Amino acid sequence: MINQHFHKSNLSFKDKIFALDFLLIFLILLLGIISIFAMYSTEQGKLGYYTLSHFYRFSVFFIVFLAFSFFKIRFWYKSAYLFYVLILILLIFVNFYGITASGSKRWISLFFINLQPSELMKIALIIFLTRYYYKIPSEQVANLKYILAPVFALFIPVMLVAVQPDLGTAVLILIGGLAVIWLTGFRIKFFLYSFFVLICLIPVGISFLKPYQKSRILTFFDPERDPLGAGYQIIQSKIAVGSGGIFGKGYLQGSQSYLDYLPEKQTDFIFTLFSEEFGFIGSVLLLLIYVAIIYRIIQIGNQSRNNFARLYCFSFATAFFTYVVVNMSMVLGLLPIVGAPLPIMSYGGSSMLSIMIGLSIVMSCKIHRQDEGV
Repeated sequence: MINQHFHKSNLSFKDKIFALDFLLIFLILLLGIISIFAMYSTEQGKLGYYTLSHFYRFSVFFIVFLAFSFFKIRFWYKSAYLFYVLILILLIFVNFYGITASGSKRWISLFFINLQPSELMKIALIIFLTRYYYKIPSEQVANLKYILAPVFALFIPVMLVAVQPDLGTAVLILIGGLAVIWLTGFRIKFFLYSFFVLICLIPVGISFLKPYQKSRILTFFDPERDPLGAGYQIIQSKIAVGSGGIFGKGYLQGSQSYLDYLPEKQTDFIFTLFSEEFGFIGSVLLLLIYVAIIYRIIQIGNQSRNNFARLYCFSFATAFFTYVVVNMSMVLGLLPIVGAPLPIMSYGGSSMLSIMIGLSIVMSCKIHRQDEGV
């Protein structure tokens, strides 16, 4: 049970500035700068639409990240349910009035950006469940009366996103929610039972998949079955990564991207282009930046005296790790191709906004780490 003695710090603006995690800020800035140069390379060394748009979005969202960092933990705690409900309403709205592209209805036009509510749900669900479990003792989390609410809160948005259809994002939302539940002390046997049931239901689930989704699964097992169709993207991706070798071909020298063998390289496959140009060494260094970011998030959670902040940091770190692993595994052919952008690196305003909001809450936990309650 949480400590009922609440201590809330009244920090001045100067105190908040000095309480910032400057290492985390540096790592985010470094990743952002790398992403801008990578985007510049996707346009063959031209300052085109994607590069400028990515630069503007990162600049604006980085400011948003810093601004939101100064909000108190109490603000995020009190607005957790409201944030979740608002994003849920947007998910319902997008199914009726959203913008359709490539056969999927995922976006709402806000004139300056096409907002994808499913990306924001990744954060909304984590903070919702974090608040829900905040005052529930770990020995009671498996009690039936505490299970129903999170189950509905988890599966409603997952189903709404899955029917858009966007199975990849739905799975990432599900994993983020399950991470919170697992970290609350839920017994591992429940996850094992659920996994067994899920395995048994796979044939049923496959029958509901769209033809292109079934094709992606078949392509995952045998990309050569359709080398110029469904298997083209992953085949070219593997060629690009392999051709990078140890040190890469050099910046702006990637043949797979410059000769347009690799489509959509600015989005989910940005790691492929980066790996071809900077090779194994560059890929490892990029991966280490992500590892350092995840490590800092966990450290901030460990330093916090607030159970709400601690649970959020651990859950977000797990989700962030999942986003990176799924994207890199996808482009390397270790997982089927799904809509899983690489955090900050991939082109996409909603994805970057979601990650920046998530990181701003982490930074808020760092600034107000002495607060014992909310």
